[in-house]
Amino acid sequence: MSKIPFTGKSQQARQPQQQRVVSSDPLQPAEAYNPEHPLLEDPDALAIRLAESEDFLRRNKNVLLGLLALVVLAVAGGFGYYLWRGSQDTKGQASLFQAVNYWEADSLQKAMKGDGKNLGLERVASEYSGTAAGNLANFYAGVAALKQGQYKQAIDYLEDFSSDDYLVQARAYSLLGDAHLELNQAKEAADFYNKAANHNANEQFSPGYLLKEATARELAKDNAGAIAAYDKILTDYPTAAEANEAKQYKARAEALAGK
Repeated sequence: MSKIPFTGKSQQARQPQQQRVVSSDPLQPAEAYNPEHPLLEDPDALAIRLAESEDFLRRNKNVLLGLLALVVLAVAGGFGYYLWRGSQDTKGQASLFQAVNYWEADSLQKAMKGDGKNLGLERVASEYSGTAAGNLANFYAGVAALKQGQYKQAIDYLEDFSSDDYLVQARAYSLLGDAHLELNQAKEAADFYNKAANHNANEQFSPGYLLKEATARELAKDNAGAIAAYDKILTDYPTAAEANEAKQYKARAEALAGK
């Protein structure tokens, strides 16, 4: 029997043929090809997906618009607050200027309360809280209160102050130590002196803070802590002016400790 040539009308042609996807890579077998983005390969699937997305947007239009409005309001509010805070700081700096002049002239009452025309440190710290001017007012007010013997008030102001300036922040810690020491809170004072000494430790100020810490430790009956502070001066700052005092006071602390 002669073989029937393969034509479009042949039995093989009438049998359904499995659709083969051709790879764009000629070195890859067609059977192993699996497109990474089937939606791009199948226009019908892409059209269905787009229709589903449009339907989702229609059904949730109000929710999506509400979310968009919230985002816009949040951005606008943040920008508005930034501008407002900048203007508040400018006003606060202007008010702080005269108060600091009184502070430097040692007119502490006017510095704190104002002169009737200009705000004092108390109101600058309160009304411009959260600004650089208000923050700085806390420092000046803390020092003024300390000089006036208002130790608890000084602590409140100084605890509300913070600075990126290492030396000023260390000074604030030391002043907190002074206020606590005046209130007979020797341990708390010693802890603040320790923070001052170790905040950006340096040869100019740290030895003095450590000497104050050691004194406060002795008042708190913590002779071991006092000896450790004296040792730190002698070890880390042997050429400091405080080193001679540290040697003498260390010997006294050791005697009290029974060493």
